Amino acid sequence: MDIEIIRNPNPAEKPADEGKLGFGRVFTDHMFVMDWNKGTGWHDAKIVPFGNLSLHPASTVLHYGSEIFEGLKAYRQANGKIVLFRPQENIARINRSAIRMGLPELDPDFALEALKKLVALDADWVPHGEGTSLYIRPFMFGDDEHLGVHGSRHVRYVVILSPSGSYYAAGINPVDIMIEDADVRAVRGGTGEAKCGGNYGASVRAGERAEERGYAQVLWLDGVERKYIEEVGSMNIMFKINGKICTPALNGSILPGITRKSILELLRSQGIEAEERKISLDELTAAAENGTLDEAWGCGTAAVVSPVGRLAIGEKIYTINGGKIGPVTQKLYDELTGIQWGKRDDPFGWIVPVV
Repeated sequence: MDIEIIRNPNPAEKPADEGKLGFGRVFTDHMFVMDWNKGTGWHDAKIVPFGNLSLHPASTVLHYGSEIFEGLKAYRQANGKIVLFRPQENIARINRSAIRMGLPELDPDFALEALKKLVALDADWVPHGEGTSLYIRPFMFGDDEHLGVHGSRHVRYVVILSPSGSYYAAGINPVDIMIEDADVRAVRGGTGEAKCGGNYGASVRAGERAEERGYAQVLWLDGVERKYIEEVGSMNIMFKINGKICTPALNGSILPGITRKSILELLRSQGIEAEERKISLDELTAAAENGTLDEAWGCGTAAVVSPVGRLAIGEKIYTINGGKIGPVTQKLYDELTGIQWGKRDDPFGWIVPVV
């Protein structure tokens, strides 16, 4: 399938101060759009001027949540090259999400070609500053124009781009997180392992409660026994307990993070054991109390790693590593961002050049 390119005749003025970009507030001149019909498949792939989408009020996405999305980044390396980090993994994950949510899969090779063409067209929007990037948001939704719960017969796939400032403009400061013991995020057999909007919408109430108490993130427990650690807000979670690195095993209700996967592969390539297993709240509490909880960090596309400085379990608050970033967390951040920004070699083949 060819990709038609319709250039924006009125390009926007690019932000002069990259230090004020923030996240998800500024968008580039173009977006990718493509339609799918049952019986026809994907068609009409285009790169068009960025703009609003028109939706019928009865569109299935508005009533039944038939929607999925992804998030990845393009980086401007020191040599001027613009690259993507493991985009094939994001495409594989959006296809897994599509299967779970009854939406059509993308052709992986074509999806990557579309990403590269869009980023190349808006390459001037990739910021230059230390720690900045171009955030890429692919998303897919059903928009059948009638009510009724059923599989989608018409679907749209869209990719938009947003230049983003440094996540750690003021340095890597550990965050405080709170165990959520009332709401649950997901259960096995549900949609927890799919990257769909409903999972995030259902987490807002707990997140606001945490924020009111002064915490940056919620740490979720499993939805059945309410005793095992699952993930943090918009990130996976990892711990160093008694000298060993561990993370909750993927069990069907945890999002399979690409940064999580990269960290595990990076550690194991260096001969460092990293366990994927059940981690109970009792084990975490005991480690926090006896001083063997050496480090804790979240990991995801936006932050890469986010060190945890304090952990609230009920009314008790535990400080981890003196409230400072730990050596393993710092090393992982340096190594992953070093590969992303071209400061270190990429022995894994994770980097995909765009221009």
